[in-house]
Amino acid sequence: RIIVQRERERMAFVAAGYWDLEGSFATADGEEFGATLVSLDGTRVATGRDFSSAGEKTTDAVALDEAAARALVEDLAGRPADVRSVDTKPYTRKPYPAFRTSTLQQESGRKLRFSSARTMRAAQRLYENGYITYMRTDSISLSETAITATRSEIEKRYGADHMPDAPRVYQSKVKNAQEAHEAIRPAGDSFKDPEQVSKELGPQTDEARLYDLVWKRTVASQMADARGESVQVRIGATTTSGRDTEFATSGKVIHFAGFLRAYVEGSDDPDADLEDQERRLPAIAAGDGLGIAAVAAVGHETKPPARYTEASLVKRLEELGIGRPSTYASIIQTIQERGYVWKRASALIPSFTAFATITLLERHFPSLVDYDFTARMEDDLDQIAGGTQESVPWLTEFYFGNGHPGLKRAVSEGLGDIDAREINSIPIGDDPEGRTIVARVGRYGPYLERGEDRASIPEDLPPDELSVERAAELLDAPSDERVLGEDPESGLEVIARPGRFGPYLQLGTPDDYDKKSKPKTASLFKTMDLETIDLETALLLLSLPREVGSDPGSGEVITAQNGRYGPYIKRGSDTRSLETEEQIFSVTLEEALAVLAEPKRGRGRAAPRPPLRDLGVDPDTGFGIEIRDGRFGPYVTDGGENASLRKDDTIESMTVERARELLAARRDRIEAQGKKPKPGKKRES
Repeated sequence: RIIVQRERERMAFVAAGYWDLEGSFATADGEEFGATLVSLDGTRVATGRDFSSAGEKTTDAVALDEAAARALVEDLAGRPADVRSVDTKPYTRKPYPAFRTSTLQQESGRKLRFSSARTMRAAQRLYENGYITYMRTDSISLSETAITATRSEIEKRYGADHMPDAPRVYQSKVKNAQEAHEAIRPAGDSFKDPEQVSKELGPQTDEARLYDLVWKRTVASQMADARGESVQVRIGATTTSGRDTEFATSGKVIHFAGFLRAYVEGSDDPDADLEDQERRLPAIAAGDGLGIAAVAAVGHETKPPARYTEASLVKRLEELGIGRPSTYASIIQTIQERGYVWKRASALIPSFTAFATITLLERHFPSLVDYDFTARMEDDLDQIAGGTQESVPWLTEFYFGNGHPGLKRAVSEGLGDIDAREINSIPIGDDPEGRTIVARVGRYGPYLERGEDRASIPEDLPPDELSVERAAELLDAPSDERVLGEDPESGLEVIARPGRFGPYLQLGTPDDYDKKSKPKTASLFKTMDLETIDLETALLLLSLPREVGSDPGSGEVITAQNGRYGPYIKRGSDTRSLETEEQIFSVTLEEALAVLAEPKRGRGRAAPRPPLRDLGVDPDTGFGIEIRDGRFGPYVTDGGENASLRKDDTIESMTVERARELLAARRDRIEAQGKKPKPGKKRES
């Protein structure tokens, strides 16, 4: 709902244009610096914040159009200017606390471009291998051990002057915070250098990059403030027509970098960012005369509210008290996997299905999508966990109601009032001829409707970009579909059409089938073209799967067919890939039996590699234990669960007993997460 609401705001947004002046001023010594027009005849000049999302000016600020701005430029040519005021103030910036789960996900998204799920996978591996503390936490507090280690790192790397007299203490402001763990920090009573971790894990691995981020943030959290001074300058000039103009600029000088030497939020390189933090101005004082080196009129346009990224969505969820540290990544992953949201670069864009779903819930089940609903429920569940409230009465009230409609009544009474067509309709507007255009969500995806005209909406078109003009363009475009002819058996039309996963064939339309059935479809081979395929070939593809014959041994039927991952043959639940799509129609029974007799291989992979070492059989369980080489290094497995080797383990020194310890610890962690570990496999004697 949060993401859909933001897209609605973007759809309703009306851009407003405004102009200002950018001036370049020169001191008596010839030093130049820039400033922007901020007031005209004593009235503030409008900027983007002075306009509403409907494009209307909402304040008394004066809005310049292009003509007025260019006229001012001409009137200021050759005019003198002077410094009206120089306001200098001390500048202090405090460090951020060490990471909690949500801030780790946000900063990892900004700095490393990691998704929340990718961040948590890397953090999990760092935690399991002893590099960082527990990564699912609301806390921003550090233990005494961690503070001692942090201050030691600061003194060693940056000097005692970068360390405050007393340790910093941070208080969490998070709604519903559960602070059972300390903040996320490097593990141990002394921190591993990021350089050493980079050597151990590989400099470009997700784990090494994330560890570096955690180390910097933890160390910076206990460092001294950055100090300097900020300067605000006002410059005045009178135009030839007697109008008073005032320009403003600001500067900042950092005298002591403090924590900025270790960490700057949103920046990969603290040293480089320090230069960006500073904006130096020439030595000027009130009353100094200046020359106007140049003035230019600059046009601007207000921007719609930015779409959410994973980082900003996590921040919003945390502000609303929705979810727990362990749920943010799964929430974002789930809405993408279910087709409610898709990504363009880092922006989260809702699908039309999401619009229909949220409209349904808002109109008929508003309490379930109330932003406070989840936060209230979390409070209640905390009370149940703490023993101050009982679960069964709470669930009974939630489901059956108690002085208010419960979920059961809301569903039983509300479903009959739902108009599915209305819920699925998103008004786009009227075309120049007054015909209403509506976007709808159908069985086969979103589409546009204008009277009798229909057109599919491209999968990669965001809702806020579906203007009336774009919708009319799609409706008026010639259809890419081709009716190839009629199927002689069913009498239905054979249609060739483009699709999300490539061109395909369809037998008939949804209107030719009952509500429980869908039209039969078949993908075109990669060697085929939508524009040239004929009816005979289309009927051949629609006839798949092809029966190759029966296995003489088992009597099971063997079929050849085309699937999502390419051509294959199937016997019962046993499948094998074919080398080419053409083999679907040419493979013989003998050839199919020969292929099925070969060892099965993973999709697109070579045959599995042999184990690095066979440790033998676990005497208690009979499970065979091996050491194998994985993507992130060697691991032990008993055919069920896998456990990575720790830093002190080697392939040569590994024993069955040590492997059992690693696997037992792995299963304990899985059970602690409420999941069921996979059982091992007994080795045949």
